[in-house]
Amino acid sequence: MDISAIADKIEGYKARGLSLFATSSFQTQSLPLLHILSRIDASIPVYFINTGFLFPASLRFRDRLAKQLGLRVVTVHPAVPKSQQIGCDGQLLFANDPDRCCYLNKVQPMETVIAAHDVWINGVRADQTAQRKAMQSEQPGPHGVLRYHPMLAWSARDVHAYMQEHGLPPHPLEAEGYLSIGCEPCTRKYLEADDGRGGRWFGMNKRECGLHTELASTGDKKQRAQA
Repeated sequence: MDISAIADKIEGYKARGLSLFATSSFQTQSLPLLHILSRIDASIPVYFINTGFLFPASLRFRDRLAKQLGLRVVTVHPAVPKSQQIGCDGQLLFANDPDRCCYLNKVQPMETVIAAHDVWINGVRADQTAQRKAMQSEQPGPHGVLRYHPMLAWSARDVHAYMQEHGLPPHPLEAEGYLSIGCEPCTRKYLEADDGRGGRWFGMNKRECGLHTELASTGDKKQRAQA
C-alpha cells in the first residue's frame, strides 16, 4: 500500500518546524500507523496511556512492538490515584460513571501533552463510529493542536491487507475473541457484543472514551499549523 501521501504530509509539517506526536493504544488496528511511522520517522514520540486498568497482555504487546519497530514510546499515567476515583456507592468510577472514569484516566493525562505540541497524529478511522465518520483528515483540536488522521479513509480490510503485506502480528487477545481492546473492566469479547467496537463499554450507551471526541474540539488553531 502506498504511504507516500502520509510521508509527504508528515515531512511537510516537519519542514515548517512544527512539533509532532502520535498516540496509540497498540491494538491490532493500530499497527499499520505504527509501522508507517517507523518507516517515515521513528523519532516521532508515540504516547501510550496506561490507565491502570489495562490487560497485562496489552502492556507486553506494547513493549514487544516498540522494540520490534524501533519506536519512541512515551507512557503517560493518570494524575488522580485510584483511591480518589470512588463513587458515592463505594465502587470505582468505571462501574457507575464511565465517562468520568475515562476523563480522569485517558483524557486528562493527555492534556499537557497536547498543549506542548503542534500536530497530533492518530489512527482513527471513519468506519469505526458515527463520531469518527464525521471527522476530517485534518481538523483543529484543543490548545491549538492540529489533528491529523492519516488512516481516516482506511477500512478494516485495508488494515488486514497492510498487516499481511508486512507480517505484523495481531494483538494476542484477538485470538481469544477480543477485537477492540481497552481497559479490562469495560471490555468484552466480540461474541458478547453487537459489533467489533461494541465490545467496549458493553451494555452502556457509550462508544468513545472522549479522547477523540471532547479532544477533537473546534478550538483555536495555531496559525502556523494552518499555513
